[in-house]
Amino acid sequence: MQLTVNGRPREVGVASSIAQLLARLEITPESVAVAVNGDVVARDAWPTRSVGAGDDVEIIRIIQGGADEDPLAIGGVTFRSRLFCGTGKFASPEIAAAALAAAGTELVTVAIRYVDLDAPSTSGVLGGVDLSRYRLLPNTAGATTAEHAVKMARLARAATGTNFIKLEVIGDAQYLWPDTAATIEATTQLVREGFVVLPYTSPDLVAALRLEDAGAATVMPLASPIGSGQGYNDWVSIERICSRVRVPVVVDAGIGAPSEAAMAMELGASAVLVNTAIARAADPVRMAEAMKLAVIAGRLAHRAGRIPRRAEAEPSSPGHGVPKAPAVAR
Repeated sequence: MQLTVNGRPREVGVASSIAQLLARLEITPESVAVAVNGDVVARDAWPTRSVGAGDDVEIIRIIQGGADEDPLAIGGVTFRSRLFCGTGKFASPEIAAAALAAAGTELVTVAIRYVDLDAPSTSGVLGGVDLSRYRLLPNTAGATTAEHAVKMARLARAATGTNFIKLEVIGDAQYLWPDTAATIEATTQLVREGFVVLPYTSPDLVAALRLEDAGAATVMPLASPIGSGQGYNDWVSIERICSRVRVPVVVDAGIGAPSEAAMAMELGASAVLVNTAIARAADPVRMAEAMKLAVIAGRLAHRAGRIPRRAEAEPSSPGHGVPKAPAVAR
């Protein structure tokens, strides 16, 4: 007898009831719910509720929330993907859309800028990206004071309807280095106004702790200057932040290769934000997929727990029972 079980055709032999079907499929009935042709069937009816050829059966197991999928929660929102993506620097809207899809990302950053009064309908490279598929993370890129950043955040919320904000307050234009004091000040104000603040900051432990105290939903230390692709200038400081703050740590800026994204996760980061390394790659779509896989691998490695570092070698094979070496001819 052929049924559709959880969306797939399935040959199950003879099973006259839901109870018999579960037995044939070797599914234990505890913590299971069953629907037949869209109707949820009460547990006490399973022995008598018949199933027949062509029926559409859905079998749902109740599991501990998040136990298998390892979700990330920020500001009351759950994310399955730990790769966040920027939307700038892509060569075309089509490439941007394909790369974001390949990345599997659920959170994308967007900048806010004045409308071009000479071409008010122009939407830029994002014109071909279906932003309804993603949660938007507007940023305050370009802000140089706390007051400037707060104003931009308010405009971003009015334009997008989201209270998520990536807070950037730049203190040095050459290296786009964050002004941590102004960032803490702006975080404090924006949290009071109901924003979910994800602040870009330097890899400084004390700054990260102060941002956490100010109510930041995450801290986002840079690996190296924005867009530089240098990787890590100071990975030890990133690891230190990951070990001390309680809010999620998102490594932001400077990642140039998938190995560096994986390293961020191995160090204990909750996520990474990548833009230039994907958008400016020779093949942005393939690079986006590579970053996705690297983040998954790095997270699995962190959860698995790496072996301790040793000063000396340790043999993998047993030290006893080694065959004698041949005698040396004299």
